Amino acid sequence: MANGVWHTGYGIEINLSLPDLGHPDRPDLLQEITAGVSARDPQLLECLAHHDKRECLSESGGKSPWMFIRRGRVGGRRPLVASHLPITHKATPAESAQHKATKERIVETAGRYGLDAEAEVPIGNRRSISDAVVVGPGDIRIGWEIQYHHLSPSSVHRRSVNAVEHGITPLWVAKDRTASLIDRAPWTRVDDMPWKDIADGKEMVIRGGYRHLEVWKCVASSERHCLISEGAGHCGAIHADWFVPALCLPEKKPVVIEDLVLRSATGESVPVYVPSRGNGRAGRHMWVSADDRELWQDLIGEKTPLPAAPAEEEDDVITFAEQEIGRDCRAGEEGWFVSDGRPIRDHDQPVGGFTLTRMPVPRSRGPMRITAVERAAASAALGCPPWELGLCAGCSQMMRRYGRNAAMYCNVCRAVLNGR
Repeated sequence: MANGVWHTGYGIEINLSLPDLGHPDRPDLLQEITAGVSARDPQLLECLAHHDKRECLSESGGKSPWMFIRRGRVGGRRPLVASHLPITHKATPAESAQHKATKERIVETAGRYGLDAEAEVPIGNRRSISDAVVVGPGDIRIGWEIQYHHLSPSSVHRRSVNAVEHGITPLWVAKDRTASLIDRAPWTRVDDMPWKDIADGKEMVIRGGYRHLEVWKCVASSERHCLISEGAGHCGAIHADWFVPALCLPEKKPVVIEDLVLRSATGESVPVYVPSRGNGRAGRHMWVSADDRELWQDLIGEKTPLPAAPAEEEDDVITFAEQEIGRDCRAGEEGWFVSDGRPIRDHDQPVGGFTLTRMPVPRSRGPMRITAVERAAASAALGCPPWELGLCAGCSQMMRRYGRNAAMYCNVCRAVLNGR
């Protein structure tokens, strides 16, 4: 890594540690040099040692003297650094075998389900290209973005907003728990699998990014702990939180990528944004069932949209140390000066939850009918006489949705609300 680079187009030396890069007369210089290599001349930026005809160690380490600019991560700072391109780098690099196999699997899966799907779809006058777009009933369009390499948070926001503005719901796929796209747009994470396993149809389990909503009354008999009280206390309120399938009670079957291809295109699975209750700025994007999102919106009384504007997040802000340029080539020694590792962003823990004193009255969805068998089952689950359920639309609705766990959600049965 280096903090200085030579611009072959302008014939100038750039100091990456200065806010104006040493050229206050060129306000667009930062945007120009941080553009992707596929969008510019790969020989635009040159190692200073190579330009000065001094020893450049790049060739000895399988690198070229040409460079690219990225954000480093050093002790909590985000400096701009210049790194050598690999000798094999091309202006338009071929997709990795993993990336290609995943893209083809998504398109083929959609076809088997009778859905329209197309790979490499330009969006918004080619401002970005979606790896695959799957179209479901009602013209639901899901734009799959397979991102197996690092992408800056600002790029994730920009490309997600571009998709939403053109009627496409973005669905990002990562294989790394530290990927910057996690929680910044609707996303999912799969295992880091060999391309041949992907192509041969080996099961691709969704490891992160898909959650289930669980709601429970905070009483002593509850299997879940209180979100408010410390220790083993119980507050008597109703809690709601999002859990990965393995932490649901009872544990839910994991979702595989074929499931999500179908469910996202048919609207059975939908994206939701859950804001952090402790930080108005932070929050999490995730995929959930349509029923869970509907219940969540009933609970919190608000609808949270997909990304609507690019945002610069704290860990994406560039840090300028205002140092002298280091003129020695360190290509062969870069392993000694690596950036701090990116933090893990995909955690299996609940998101933080929401607490309310009682369940809101469910939104009316037409007349409800409860059969004698359903009434008997509800009576057994709720511990109250069958005749008390005759007009309990809330009980019957929650019984149909949650089965024997309906007692946790019922806002009509006084016995349940009293903790019996």
